[in-house]
Amino acid sequence: MKPRTYPTGQRPTDVYLFATCLVDLFVPEAGLDAVRLLEREGLTVHFPRGQSCCGQPAYSSGNPRQAREVARAQFGLFEQPWPVIVPSGSCAGMMRHHWPALFNDADEGDAADAARASAIAARVYELTEFLVCVLGIDLGADGAYGDAVRQQPEERVVLHTSCGARREMGTRGHGVAAIDALPGVTRIEHERESECCGFGGTFSLKHPDISGAMVADKIASACATGCNRLVSADCGCLLNIGHAAQRKGAPLAVEHLASFLWRRTGGEAA
Repeated sequence: MKPRTYPTGQRPTDVYLFATCLVDLFVPEAGLDAVRLLEREGLTVHFPRGQSCCGQPAYSSGNPRQAREVARAQFGLFEQPWPVIVPSGSCAGMMRHHWPALFNDADEGDAADAARASAIAARVYELTEFLVCVLGIDLGADGAYGDAVRQQPEERVVLHTSCGARREMGTRGHGVAAIDALPGVTRIEHERESECCGFGGTFSLKHPDISGAMVADKIASACATGCNRLVSADCGCLLNIGHAAQRKGAPLAVEHLASFLWRRTGGEAA
């Protein structure tokens, strides 16, 4: 886990939330719980209503021009120099790493857009990365939420980290740190934890048989631990794993890490 602090070295007071299209359309409770976690830490959370997609579906499908159009439409939404918090390692990776590359393409040659993309990318944080590295949130029994976390029942969970979060953003360690700090929670590692769940955005549409086999392996590995709950910070993976588990009748519930942290620290269940 590589620590990444806020550039000024000071604790910010305002942040933007880029909720991602999957949170907006399919798992709104994850976005709401992310807001609750941040607001409880004393931050003012700004949610630009015009936000849509980070452009990753077009980019990963080999359509950089369309990806630029989608990304460019977001630029004017984050004008203030506040951190941009993303409850998805995959979308955060697109914004932090690929936005600058897209607009620095010599064939496009738009210096103003390249500068704006790089400026926003420098302020992008995955949610748990921000909670752990910038806010230094203490979820342990002796922390600010000690009374609430001590009252929670014992629970065993497995963690799934998306490919983008693990390999591009390097944020698996932040999720591990947040979960392991919680009293009463035992995180169990499973054999196929480091493998892709098979979602991969358009990959699951283009290669459904391969995708189905990958998610089946993931579910079997998670269930073999005896845990009945899988936690992840990426909604695409959660939707893929959760729906596949339901179809198979597997005893595996899924929950976004923001909702899990909110619930385990005294927030009401979604």
